[in-house]
Amino acid sequence: MLEGMILEVILTIGIMLVKMIIVLSVLMLMVAYTTLMERRVLGLIQVRYGPNRVGWQGLLQPIADGLKLFFKEEITVEKANKGLYHLAPVIYMGCALAIYAIIPFGDEIEVFGRVIPLHIADINIGILYVFALSSLGVYGIVLAGWSSNNKYSMLSGLRAAAQMISYELPLGLSIIGVLMLTGSLSMVEIINAQEKVWFIVLQPMGFLLYVICAFAETGRTPFDLVECENELVAGYQTEYSSMKFAIFYLGEYMHIIAVSAIAVILFLGGWRGPFLPPVVWFLVKLFAFLFFFIWVRATYPRFRYDQLMKFGWKILLPLALVNIIVTSLVMVIV
Repeated sequence: MLEGMILEVILTIGIMLVKMIIVLSVLMLMVAYTTLMERRVLGLIQVRYGPNRVGWQGLLQPIADGLKLFFKEEITVEKANKGLYHLAPVIYMGCALAIYAIIPFGDEIEVFGRVIPLHIADINIGILYVFALSSLGVYGIVLAGWSSNNKYSMLSGLRAAAQMISYELPLGLSIIGVLMLTGSLSMVEIINAQEKVWFIVLQPMGFLLYVICAFAETGRTPFDLVECENELVAGYQTEYSSMKFAIFYLGEYMHIIAVSAIAVILFLGGWRGPFLPPVVWFLVKLFAFLFFFIWVRATYPRFRYDQLMKFGWKILLPLALVNIIVTSLVMVIV
């Protein structure tokens, strides 16, 4: 009996390690080719060519970019706070990467008579876990700006902190309606609750608020004041080069893919859909949301900083509260 228990534990750990390796490998590939997708889509929207020289239609461009960054000279600012300077990109990417531990990207599958759920872990406070890590990620940006001993980087870090405070609150409130309808914080339970109707139908205002706050949370256009090149050179990563610079961008695209995956889970039914396999449905919805991210970047101009703050506190926050009140009234009446 003891041997059977030990074997079961070893098997469980082995399956989890395999799932972690698969998720990490697919994620790295997605991050690399999301950059290519963005550059090509931006080129098409702006009626110009994107990268199309390295490999067929530019398919090897992400590999070329990665090799270039890997072999570039590593430069450290002389008067930087060395410990925090090197730690900041690790914090930023680590927080974005840890979110994927609880994202369910498909239904269960059976392998050699054993049912394997297509997620690394399902915890009953999944949404709180996501928001905690998302909030911690901004520390990487703030520390990078402060430790670089550069006034422009420092201003970028301060902007990131203010932007996070302003938009984290309506972002959290935007999903309260979903949690009220589900009665659970588990990602798997939220997807199961959308078996009959997706929550985008029941929570259109919540979805709109989430999408806007997700753009601000990831520092994407029109909320990219953290990296505003006409004011801050390149923002918090101005003094970074080589792989530390690349780690920041890996973390940024991991964060974009993560908030897109969360949107799919919360509002678009997760992996649910007819005819196609669940994993395929999840990826189709995910790439549609990523395309929307890129489309918005190519379409809208950047806010002024005062407009950014005003929009978060005076418009999004009241709307999020109204959405909660309306959802509560409808649930009581119905």
